[in-house]
Amino acid sequence: MKLATAILLLLFFFNTNAQKVFDFSSSCQQAYTEVMQLQIGKGFRYIEESKQANPQNLIPVYIESYIDFFTLFLNEDPQEYAQKKELFDERIGLMQTGNKNSPWFLYTQSVIYLQKAAVAIKFGETWTAGWAFRKSFLLIKENKKKFPNFLPNQLIYGALEAAVGTIPKNYKWLASLLGLRGSVKDGMLQVKTFAFSNNAWAQLMRTEGAFIYGYLNFYLENQKSETVQFLRSGRFDLVNNHLLAYMAANLGKNDKQTEFAKSIILNRSKASGYLETPVWHLELGYDLLNHLQLNDAVREFNLFLQQFKGKFYVKDTYRRLSWCYFLMGNMPAAENARKQIMSKGSTMADADKEAQKEAQTKKWPNALLLEARLLDDGGYRTEALQLLRNTHVNNYTDITDQLEFTYRMGRIYDGLDDNAKAIEFYRKAYQLGKDRTEYYAARAALQAGMIYERTGNKNEAVAYYNLCLNLGEHDYKSSLDQRAKSGIARCTGQ
Repeated sequence: MKLATAILLLLFFFNTNAQKVFDFSSSCQQAYTEVMQLQIGKGFRYIEESKQANPQNLIPVYIESYIDFFTLFLNEDPQEYAQKKELFDERIGLMQTGNKNSPWFLYTQSVIYLQKAAVAIKFGETWTAGWAFRKSFLLIKENKKKFPNFLPNQLIYGALEAAVGTIPKNYKWLASLLGLRGSVKDGMLQVKTFAFSNNAWAQLMRTEGAFIYGYLNFYLENQKSETVQFLRSGRFDLVNNHLLAYMAANLGKNDKQTEFAKSIILNRSKASGYLETPVWHLELGYDLLNHLQLNDAVREFNLFLQQFKGKFYVKDTYRRLSWCYFLMGNMPAAENARKQIMSKGSTMADADKEAQKEAQTKKWPNALLLEARLLDDGGYRTEALQLLRNTHVNNYTDITDQLEFTYRMGRIYDGLDDNAKAIEFYRKAYQLGKDRTEYYAARAALQAGMIYERTGNKNEAVAYYNLCLNLGEHDYKSSLDQRAKSGIARCTGQ
């Protein structure tokens, strides 16, 4: 008995003091692949299998962090966040018990800090997010120096370097003080290299690589159609991979490819085990509204509002719901939806800020201009032009309507690749709205800059991007300024 007890004590001592390892075993690879497709059910089963096979392996814990990240980031449930927010720090602590000579030692910590930062933003904890972002950047920077041939470094370091590269010039001193220096050009090159690599790690992480590359290429590089085509190329399973399906639907909508976006949502796998998230209802609601399918859009927006527990895009959803009722002629329902804007959600997102501002005016938009806007947003430009073809700026007595009409004509001709007419209307919209707080003048300058950049006139492009940046406070200022800075960085090779 004494000998047996001694053996058990020795085994216990060995198990509790053995160094933790980073082993991306076959079951871990299966777990990671399933989780990155948002197939949480299968992913969790593989995680548990991996933990049982090797309790000292930290990779299952690392993969588990992705589950909490996706769930909290997409669903924004404050009660779930209160329960799980400390898990990010606990997992970082666990990663620190691993083998320091492994490239995964600092890498896993960097990724979990980045997850913590992204989730903290969703819950309004900007200070926490800022420090977690800084820690993530410094850790991956150090890992890149220690393990220069470890390809996954390129994905995270490149993404963070590109993001840091868009920090405004007047904040560069602060970024430098915090040890943050970046370049959009250099960062994007690293991300792209990873996304298109045949390296074994890049192939395993192809969903994560495509997701990061896709969003950065779409917004920082302004390669909208190229990015959507990258997703439509047949390289990816947009039926069973819900993460890439979501990105394809989201970016497809934002590139005005509504029919494509809608088909992705409707045709995605309905098998059990996928992360349940109401964002699908929101995305489909946008798509339906943008083709004036008002009753169906009302259904989807209401489903989103009933199921979503977060704050991002809640005000914007109520605004779009109010538009549906307004265009349907149901003013009591429209007024009730608008009333909710003032008390629900938050103003952290630019779209929500604009929704609240619109509600505060107590003015309803011009119905014709609203229909044209929605059709244009959906990529139905010929239908939008047909609505406005027989009208002129002088048909509108309200200065805001005059401004919106001028800007909208520019956007429609821009989408129809009539650059000359688009530039003409953008210039008029900028002059008409440069001293006002609506976003039209800034967006007109930004769009004009994009046309000049696309046609190779980079000097003129930079001039228009600067016009956008130099405007005073207006709707969507932070996001439009960010895009203008990215445009200047592209044109000047920064």
